[in-house]
Amino acid sequence: MSFEAAIARALPDIPRSTSPVDQIAYARDLWPRHHLAVTEGRIAEHRPGMIVWPATTEEVARVVRFCADEGLPLVPYGAGSGVCGGVLPDERTVVLDLKRLSRRRAIDRQAPSVEAEAGALGIRFEEELNAEGFTLGHFPSSILCSTVGGWVAARSAGQCSGRYGKIEDMVASLECVVGRGEIVRFHRRAGGPDLTPLLIGSEGVLGVVTAATLRLHPAPPARAFAAFSFPTLEAGWDAMREMFQAGLRPAVSRLYDPFDSFMARLGAVRRQRAHAGAGDEPAEGPAARAHGARGPGAGAAVLRGLLRAPGVLNQVVDAVGARVLRGATLILIFEGTARASAEDLARAAAIAERGGARSLGEEPARHWLAHRYSVSYRQAPVFMAGAFSDTMEVAAPWSRLGALYHAVRGALGRHVFVMAHLSHAYPDGCSIYFTFAGSAPSVAAAEAKYDAAWRAALDAAIDAGGTLSHHHGVGRSKAPRLGAELGLGVDVIHALRGVFDPAGIMNPGNLLPREPASAARRPPPPPASPALDRDSLLVHAAGAARLGDVERALEPRGLTLGLDAGAAPPELTIDAWIAAGAPGAPDPWSDPVDHLVAGFTARLASGAELAVRPAPRRAVGPDLFALFLGVNGRVGEITSAHLRAHGASRPRALPTSLPRQPPLGDAEAAWLDAVVGAARGVR
Repeated sequence: MSFEAAIARALPDIPRSTSPVDQIAYARDLWPRHHLAVTEGRIAEHRPGMIVWPATTEEVARVVRFCADEGLPLVPYGAGSGVCGGVLPDERTVVLDLKRLSRRRAIDRQAPSVEAEAGALGIRFEEELNAEGFTLGHFPSSILCSTVGGWVAARSAGQCSGRYGKIEDMVASLECVVGRGEIVRFHRRAGGPDLTPLLIGSEGVLGVVTAATLRLHPAPPARAFAAFSFPTLEAGWDAMREMFQAGLRPAVSRLYDPFDSFMARLGAVRRQRAHAGAGDEPAEGPAARAHGARGPGAGAAVLRGLLRAPGVLNQVVDAVGARVLRGATLILIFEGTARASAEDLARAAAIAERGGARSLGEEPARHWLAHRYSVSYRQAPVFMAGAFSDTMEVAAPWSRLGALYHAVRGALGRHVFVMAHLSHAYPDGCSIYFTFAGSAPSVAAAEAKYDAAWRAALDAAIDAGGTLSHHHGVGRSKAPRLGAELGLGVDVIHALRGVFDPAGIMNPGNLLPREPASAARRPPPPPASPALDRDSLLVHAAGAARLGDVERALEPRGLTLGLDAGAAPPELTIDAWIAAGAPGAPDPWSDPVDHLVAGFTARLASGAELAVRPAPRRAVGPDLFALFLGVNGRVGEITSAHLRAHGASRPRALPTSLPRQPPLGDAEAAWLDAVVGAARGVR
């Protein structure tokens, strides 16, 4: 029986297609490396065997069960807007398009929260919430062409993460189809055990997310806008750090390097001329600036020539410096009541002015908000001009941010022209978003240059102490270097896959390196006494250290762990405290921008040692800290942890009545037992 006939017989009532047009449409996501092949006419590569469109979770389960029984690879598909190669099927692959799962339940106005199916399109979902007076607070640049399920799968961050956090901070529960077609519901628990962090960021290799219960917020009644010019990029990020550590939570804080700031000012001048009748407003984006909005021509040739000597371009930018380019630009937007937004903006402005900033007024921030999704349309002109472009988002604690910026910029700059901005800031660190462009005489040469740039940049990020991804995920583009960041953690994820996907059909080749990473370097020994990273407000303490010891080390610096002393006895060790669910810790629902532990080391029950280096959030697969929080030491012991230290200033709380510790049902408990058993055996 043929492939198509077998599916038709097993799933007769589920729409499906083997049309060549559909196969081409579902052959890839928006990984820029794919675009190079398309420019050469190579559009028939990686076509799936079939595309199916289930309309219910039960139909998804039937498809998963069929593929598991037949050993057919299965790729969950949202809107195809991923940029890391998360979709790359072959002729036996079944692509599971979830966009017919687009329903949502009525809003629970008391929590507030809502359950949405995975195929809900981002912009439509947000507009529906707005019409009822609420917001999710999640605004990725791809919101016009991404889905709720895609956000969860890639552990995404939206443009307003400075107030509302990342997608993992918004998930109250997940409905998934895992294993051989089982439908399960996992609930978030502030003190664990919590299996949702293992599915969030799993990029389709552990199961299919079919629905999520998401925390909502009242739509903000007011916004306050400001922009500032700093003499240097470093002065700008010092001000951002001070703002977040002072308890401020701007919904948007974006700091552009001097060249990016210069280009933004140039664009503003052109827009003013266009509005005054001086001519048509030009399209935005580097390629459009180089060759005009009407298509490639002589300007495209100039662009290609310039990008073939990126070192010269980067040296010119470095030589003219921030003084000639007139500094780095910080955009701030606060949301909330009119009074609270104005008060917080005034505090932020005082911090910026102390850092040597000059006010640029409201217009740059208002303009950014009005054009916040335009970046999604800026890539095509570059490829039309015969060049290529891409983005890379990395993150690090504040104390390592400078080293990360210079290392990655230097590594990329040897191959491509590069500029950067900083966004997604937190009390302990920040993300850096690099945009780069290059060109070569042929597609093959462009692919080689593209690959060399990525290899150099990923190695530089790891060596500088950064995380490989903050919100785009891993896909295939970063998978080869995942072992360098997570070490034994890659083996742990492989073990989890054996639990959630025993047939090994879920998106094979995505996220995980082909080989286990057991040979990764051993973690450093725990510190003899608590060590404070003052810039990042992180204290590194051994798992055997007592909470009281850590508090005494922080007290002379005016810092604290911020624990409820009645719930967290000072004689409790860090390991025992985490195993018990971190009782007395700050409520994560109240300040979704913060987190409890930035990094940790652990000794598994097998004796193997696991290390997750400190970072201000990451999007490199499942959050392995979930294997230790509130699990009573069943997987192993925490040997050290990078804990968040707090000053006297606290952020405005975001209230919610969502349950912090929903009961653990029998079904979840069984999955927890299976996960614990798999993780314990990793060697």
